Order: sequence, then C-alpha cells, then structure tokens
Amino acid sequence: MDFKYDIIVVGGGHAGCEAAAAAANLGSKVLLITMDMGRFAQMSCNPAIGGIAKGQIVREIDALGGYTGIITDKSSIQFRMLNRSKGPAMWSPRAQCDRMVFSAEWRKQLENIPNVFFWQDSVTQFLFQDNIIKGVRTANNVCFEAEAVILTTGTFLNGLMHIGSVSSEGGRVSEPPSKGISEQLLGRGFEVGRMKTGTPVRIDERSINFDKLEEQKGDEGNYRFSYLPSNDNGLTKRSCYITYTNPEVHKVLESGLDESPMYNGTIQSIGPRYCPSIETKIVTFAEKDRHQLFLEPEGESTIEYYLNGFSSSLPLKTQIDALQLVPGLENVKVFRPGYAIEYDFFDPTQLKHTLETKLVDNLFFAGQINGTTGYEEAAAQGLMAGINAHQKINKCDHFVLSRDEAYIGVLIDDLVTKGVDEPYRMFTSRAEFRILLRQDDADVRLTPKSYKIGLAPQLRMDHLEAKMRLRDEVVEFLKNFSVKANSVNDWLVTKGTTPLKQGVKLIDLLMRPQLGINDLIEGIPAFADYVKSIDPDRREEVLESAEIILKYSGYINRERLLADKFKRLENLQIEGKFDYATIKSLSTEARQKLTKFQPETIGQASRISGVSPSDINVLLVLMGR
Repeated sequence: MDFKYDIIVVGGGHAGCEAAAAAANLGSKVLLITMDMGRFAQMSCNPAIGGIAKGQIVREIDALGGYTGIITDKSSIQFRMLNRSKGPAMWSPRAQCDRMVFSAEWRKQLENIPNVFFWQDSVTQFLFQDNIIKGVRTANNVCFEAEAVILTTGTFLNGLMHIGSVSSEGGRVSEPPSKGISEQLLGRGFEVGRMKTGTPVRIDERSINFDKLEEQKGDEGNYRFSYLPSNDNGLTKRSCYITYTNPEVHKVLESGLDESPMYNGTIQSIGPRYCPSIETKIVTFAEKDRHQLFLEPEGESTIEYYLNGFSSSLPLKTQIDALQLVPGLENVKVFRPGYAIEYDFFDPTQLKHTLETKLVDNLFFAGQINGTTGYEEAAAQGLMAGINAHQKINKCDHFVLSRDEAYIGVLIDDLVTKGVDEPYRMFTSRAEFRILLRQDDADVRLTPKSYKIGLAPQLRMDHLEAKMRLRDEVVEFLKNFSVKANSVNDWLVTKGTTPLKQGVKLIDLLMRPQLGINDLIEGIPAFADYVKSIDPDRREEVLESAEIILKYSGYINRERLLADKFKRLENLQIEGKFDYATIKSLSTEARQKLTKFQPETIGQASRISGVSPSDINVLLVLMGR
C-alpha cells in the first residue's frame, strides 16, 4: 500500500474522474479519493449529457483525450442534434443516458488506467508546508502525500438539503456532506460563498398516462459524441415525453410558497438563473399560464423517470398535489420528491487560468466548487486541472486554451477574470467567436494541441488526419466536377432553385442556399457514386465537415481575422508590470479590481467587471512608454 502519490484528486464526480484520467494518462501516479466507489461521475440531476454549448464542450473534452464523450456513447439511449434549423455554429449534440451504465462505464474506464489508484474515504484536512500543498488527511485519519492536489467536491462541501421545512445534511440524497475543508481554506485567506441548486421529483413510469403526453423521439442515424470509431452500444433506445403545467398547477404551487425554503428565508444562497425551480418560474414569469415539462427515462429498462423542468424544494404534499393536476400525471407516484441543496463554493477569481489557486501552490480547484453548474462544465475543468497539475509538478509549460480556441477556454476565462454571482452555465452567446468553436471541428482545433503534450494518443491523430484527408478529397471533387445544364435543370426546379443557363462546377450548386450536400447526392449520380467510396463509418462526418467549410467559408474567415486582431491585445503581457494603486489615471474601481485580480494580459484585464475601455487605453499608453 502506497501513501505517496504525484497527484491526489479529491472527489469522484465528473470533474474528478476527468482530472484523474488526464493526469494519469500523462504519466502521473494519481490517487482518486471518493466517498463511494459505486457512484463515479454520478448523474445527480438529469440523465443527459450535452445540450446548447454543453455539447460542444463534450466534443472538446473528447478531442483533447478525455472520456466523457466515450462514456456517453456507451450509455446513450437517445441522441438529438439541437438547433439543426440554425447555422452550424449553433448545432449542439445532446444524449439521454442510462445513468447506471454511465457510472459503471466510468468506473471500468478508470480501473483500466494503470496509473489511477483509489481510496474510499472523505478528505477532512489539507496538509501544507508553508504556502505549498503537501497532501491530505481523511476522516479515517489516514494521511496521503502528493506534489499536487485537485479539489473536485461538487455540492458536498457543507452540503445542506431542503424539502419544505425539512432540512438535512448531505451532498446528495443518502450521501453525507464533506466537512472541514472550507473552514481550513477560509483560515488561509480563501473567499468562501454559498450557492444553491435543485433537482426535480423522480416518477414511477407505471403511474404515467402516456396517451396524454407528446412523444419526443431521438434522431435517426449513427450519431455519437466521440470522434473515435465506435459500435452501437446495444442499449434499447427510448423516447422522452412532453407535457405542460397549467393555471391550476400554479395555484397549488403558489399556496405552498410560504413553506418554500427559497421564499421563507431558509435559503439565503444564490440559485441558478437559467435552471430555476418551478416555484421561481411561477413567480418570475407570473404572466405565463403554462411551463413545459420533459419526462426523461433514467435508463434503458428502469421504470424511473426524471421530470425535467420541475425542480422544487416545496413540501412533498405540495409537489404531489401540483403534479396530479399535470396532464398525464393524474395518478402520479413518486420515488422521491425534488429538493434544493446548498453548498460551499470558492470565488474562482482566486484561481489562475491553469485552475491552480493563487494563494496555495500546487492546489487546484475544478467543478462546482468554482461556481459552475452542469456535468459538462465540471468535466472540462477537471480535464484542464488534471493536465495542468501534471505539467506543473513536472516543470512543463502550462496548458491554457484561449477564447477563440475552445468553449473550455471561454468557460475558464470567464470564471477567473469575471467571477460568478450565480451558478455559471455555458451558452453559445458567451463566446465571441462561436463560428470558430463548432461541434464538428473540435478535433481539428484541439487534438493536435493535446497530442503535442502527450495526452491525445497516436490513434486520435491518425483518425483526425484520415478525416481531414477525406474531407479535402470531397472538397476537391466538388471544385473540379462539372455539371451540364440540361442534365440537372429539371431537378433544380423541383428543389425550388433557378435552372442553369450553362454548365458549372458542382461547388457552385452547393453554394446555393436551397441546396445541401445531401441534395447533391440525391440529384447528381456521379457524386452519389463518389460518396459510396467513402468509408461508411466516416461518410456523414466527412460530408458534413466539407459542406460547412465550403458554405460558411466567408463567415469563418471573417471571424478568424477578428480573432487574430483580438489576440494581438490578448497576448500582451502585463502581469507584474504595474503597481495599479499608483496609477491615478485609472478609475478607482479599476485600480481596486486590477490590484485584486492581477491579470496576466491586457485581454484578461479588459474582461474584468469594472475595468472600462478607457482604463484599458491608459494601460496601453503606459505599455507604449
């Protein structure tokens, strides 16, 4: 039994699993400490991965060599590509998962990484030497040494759950909270706050009247999150279902507001604006007479359903009385009510872009303790913390992604430069360069970077290079193959587009807004024959990639120019160059914020709340001098 490791990861959630895997795959000897080895990457809330902007993050994790995408594919029971009616910058993959399979597959994956070791326990204390982390002490009074520690405790730090007037300690239902860490770090100067999140009721399928619900099936086809080749997981695909609240439901909910911890003062912490409880919805949007609810299966064969959109901390009776007035749930039976949970988090402006803390060397934070919400955001932070912890203790260059390289870069930059005043959730609107950050090309953007530091294996690079070669061959075919007017005009008319007056290259037809690459397969026999020569497992991916870079090349190139201009300022180093308190031409707020955050670059300084463009101009003038 070893008691000394390179890196210790505290917490086995989505952040902890990715952190442990990344650091170990890079070569570090990693100890993953978790309270329950049967709940790795537990889906505490909805049984789904991806969604708007979150799906892009998962594809980025996969492109870097993480595992969330692979595990999702192994446990998926439904896949949908959201926002298909919009441009490709908005396309977002989302999968319903069997949450039991998801957790089991994560355990299997971690156990097959030779450098990952496990200890089932709770960490109660950090071990320091001056300003450097040196290890941890657990509830069982066992000490482990390490050169770096990554803290990924999710909602467990002093977790407190609420159902009406009933409050109980815990990080999740049936799981105890983690205590001692917040108090110790507070004593070392860390700013600690409280946040709140919630989860909905779980429903017995046998009590649901599906005849009154609207069925929502998944997309047809072999969709997946991971760029690596994979077979169908063999799980039975399942539909989700839609229903709605109504004024009668809202009246019942309103009658219970006095007993809601959110409204009677029991909960004082910050809740998520973009995933509000049902009681918050009926108060904030009082003019709406209904709210959409989604019934999502928890697995391929279980009778347990998750009621997305009905997060609540109201008393059990109020929740059930309201649910019985929802169409399809008149005879509802529940496995457990919805509940709210409060937990400690640390102001993320106390972190560097590597996710290492500024106050303690070699201590990294990742996941919900940084003020984020969502499995995907947590997993991304865990991956980056795992990489940078390994890089730091091996005296290698840090690994940071910029805002024009990845949504992960936007996420971390937002956290450490702006901080959070509510649980942070990623949206496409948070990215200035979202045309460059599409879900289809995360491998092109990120796999070479990961391969360079030794995380992405040769297999991924080979797979990427094959994709790019196939894509470029399709592009060349479209640019060089000619079509005659008399052979396609009748077909063009059926597609609602103007007939040709003379022959053109195939690419000219593709550039028409009425036509897509699949239309060309349908209407141009020679192109259809060519497409058949492409590996069927890669065909759809390659064709989509070729179509996007051709049809949207103008937008992509324009945004690339803007990003390059942005980078010239972004990379202008200012860390350690100024004593901001002495620069009287800066606003008072700017002096205070810049002194507190000590941004590394002009770009980071410009995104700090309270630092105005005129303040940035002052710094640029001083840099010029």
